[in-house]
Amino acid sequence: MLLVSSLLIPCHKLNHHRLYASLFVNAGAKRPMVTASSSTNNAGAFTTIKERVTFEREIKKSRFIAIAGPISDERSAHSFLSEVRDPRATHNCWAYKVGDQYRSNDDGEPSSTAGKPILSAIVSSGIDRVMVVVIRYFGGIKLGSGGLVRAYGGVAAECLKNAPTCLVKSKVLMGLEVTYDLLGVLYHQVRLDRCLFLAFSFYFSFSLFQFGYVNVMNSIGNMFLFQIFISSYGLTADTVCIL
Repeated sequence: MLLVSSLLIPCHKLNHHRLYASLFVNAGAKRPMVTASSSTNNAGAFTTIKERVTFEREIKKSRFIAIAGPISDERSAHSFLSEVRDPRATHNCWAYKVGDQYRSNDDGEPSSTAGKPILSAIVSSGIDRVMVVVIRYFGGIKLGSGGLVRAYGGVAAECLKNAPTCLVKSKVLMGLEVTYDLLGVLYHQVRLDRCLFLAFSFYFSFSLFQFGYVNVMNSIGNMFLFQIFISSYGLTADTVCIL
């Protein structure tokens, strides 16, 4: 699992003697939030590719091979490049995107005729955390700037089009406290929000915690405002591929 964020819930000590149910739920993003640019505001869900995929095309006797693969950061991008690049090729041009971070390289082709078209193909696909390397074996016929842009961007786009993708959502383990009389209603609402109850127990609580919102718990918060309390500390969000 990839650690993507953490949350600390502030605590306010108050004397309170009511019977509470303590519940632990796995909360995922309620609906996909897939865009061409990922940020901390929409990090709850993104689309990436499941596995490495290759697409090949010959254009005016030059052989273009596009290789796309999932990455998680700049370090994994460099590792992917070192694995797939061919030192015997004329050019190994590439681009990658991880959230708001992106880079591209023309590897000796005229400026902006290779790396940027590859990056544009990535952005247009809506796929995140991916790198595409396009290897060219020169065939003796020059393509010109426009031809290079179409060639590199085109094979990158086709490669991503053929790639199997998956939706990745955040998963948060959350502890909640709610009075016993509201337990049934809360259980129903959490199920509607596609969360999963892991366990619950009953105990007397002597503390009240400031209410906070976490992803899909918004709807629960609106319904139970000041009647339900997040009671777990140091919560972390992991990512899990669900499709």
